[in-house]
Amino acid sequence: MINFNGTLVTQDSNILTQNRGFLYGDAVFETVKIVNSKVLYLEDHYFRLMASMRVVRMEIPMNFTMEYLEEQLLSLTDKLSISQSARARITVFRNDGGYYLPIDNTVSFLVHATALESVVYSFDKKEYEVDLYKDFYITKQLLSSIKTTNRILNVAASIFANENALDNCLLLNDAKNVVEAIQGNIFMVIGNKLITPPVSEGCLNGVMRKQVLKLAKTIADLEVEEAVISPFELQKADELFITNVIKGIQPITKYRKKTFQSKIAQQLITKMNEIVSST
Repeated sequence: MINFNGTLVTQDSNILTQNRGFLYGDAVFETVKIVNSKVLYLEDHYFRLMASMRVVRMEIPMNFTMEYLEEQLLSLTDKLSISQSARARITVFRNDGGYYLPIDNTVSFLVHATALESVVYSFDKKEYEVDLYKDFYITKQLLSSIKTTNRILNVAASIFANENALDNCLLLNDAKNVVEAIQGNIFMVIGNKLITPPVSEGCLNGVMRKQVLKLAKTIADLEVEEAVISPFELQKADELFITNVIKGIQPITKYRKKTFQSKIAQQLITKMNEIVSST
């Protein structure tokens, strides 16, 4: 028996009783965008998922190929009739059993998906305000760069942003440098330089981050650099924007008393949509 919300029920009535993803955050995940029945940046997502599973010592099933992953994602979105434009998430968790030490390293997975309104990327022209989140810090380590289900810092930061009428928060690492936003990587434009923190600073090794770095190098006279960003540099910036695979690019318009333009962000999203439209 277990006690669920004050009622004694059989243990079998709640599948989370032994689920390691629920009990210990012993799970990794990938969120993908599906356009016209194709997973955008499939190879990047697949290899990041495989790398994440290896980092946390999960056993990768023999049938867990890139083609198999794509098939599992699309079988659900096809069934839901949302494969034209959808957000899908696959969560891989170590199987039930054990406490901190698992019984074995075999895994199961769960896929869920929702429809997206638009096939192409776009951003609103409305104000998008951010500030620093300083209650908790990201550590500069490999685990910070992969997507595990232990996202309590991001949850707490999201609540802080909501309570303070902010659209997002910028997260700091234990060296007090700017690492990323709540749900995406951070980019800064100063003059003719586009700067984003290196993964070694503790930021997520984002799939869209990789695409933006690649596309930015095709913009004439723009220098692309991975470098540490201190909070003091934010107010010197001409432009700040956040990237993730679902939204694409989200320009930041205001940080404290400073407002920003979105010239480079607009160029990048145009180039991004050319790739999406050819998918």
